[in-house]
Amino acid sequence: MHNNPRLGMWLMCATAFIFAVQDGISRHLAGEYNVLLIVMIRYWFFAAFVIAVATRKEGSVRAAAATKQPLLQMLRGLLLAGEICIMVAGFVVLGLVQSHAIFACYPLLIAAFSGPILGESVGWRRWTAIGIGFVGVLVILQPGFAVFSPYAVIPLTAAILFAIYGLLTRFAARQDSAATSFFWTGVMGAIAMTFVGVWFWEPMAGPDWGWMGLLCVTGATGHFLLIKTYEVAEASAVQPFAYLQLVFATIIGIAIFGETLAINVGIGALIVVSAGIFTLLRTRAATLRDG
Repeated sequence: MHNNPRLGMWLMCATAFIFAVQDGISRHLAGEYNVLLIVMIRYWFFAAFVIAVATRKEGSVRAAAATKQPLLQMLRGLLLAGEICIMVAGFVVLGLVQSHAIFACYPLLIAAFSGPILGESVGWRRWTAIGIGFVGVLVILQPGFAVFSPYAVIPLTAAILFAIYGLLTRFAARQDSAATSFFWTGVMGAIAMTFVGVWFWEPMAGPDWGWMGLLCVTGATGHFLLIKTYEVAEASAVQPFAYLQLVFATIIGIAIFGETLAINVGIGALIVVSAGIFTLLRTRAATLRDG
């Protein structure tokens, strides 16, 4: 592995942009067709990509699939598939801007859950940042005000599921390679989505098949860039730049879908992102100190 933080930074910025474009396409398609159908087709392409990547790294499909913790790997795949479905539904009913502003709290959830789930030590500074971050979420949600939308629970649920998925991925890494976890993520998600999504099949207009193809390509491209990012730089060094997905998604939401950025959402998102970046930096410092 080469350590090139500058290249890693640019790759993570590109990854964040690609994923934001993917979210915009998902919002468009899910506004016209059933969410489960869209996610199912997306997973078919993703599973093919995952199998190709994992097989190349491990040498064969059998080697890529080999795991001592199949139940854990299956649970990870199901959690991510569920999170994607819920988040895409959030894009439709709440929009890209507010959905991403709320979802941005997931690194704080990972930090909060890492103690009870992984037994990791979380110092008072990180607990303070977590608390401040959740104040930011409350600023976004404005509980008790007439403008509060019950739909806000959708991206919040997605953030919780993604945080648990992230923690289980770290737990799985103690025994399985990244290629094996990647394999199970794609294959298990594709199997699960096929079981539920095939019942919602409906004809898709020609132009929308083009958008569907672009959705699949952006998904594979984003994950490819993410893999390359972690190959050239440490995850803790580049992870803060993943927050740019919130910025890019906000621009797409406003420019293409006519969404608005409310003052409370902007302020709350800034608080959440600042707290999240501080938490990531403190986690990196603790890792370097312990390592």
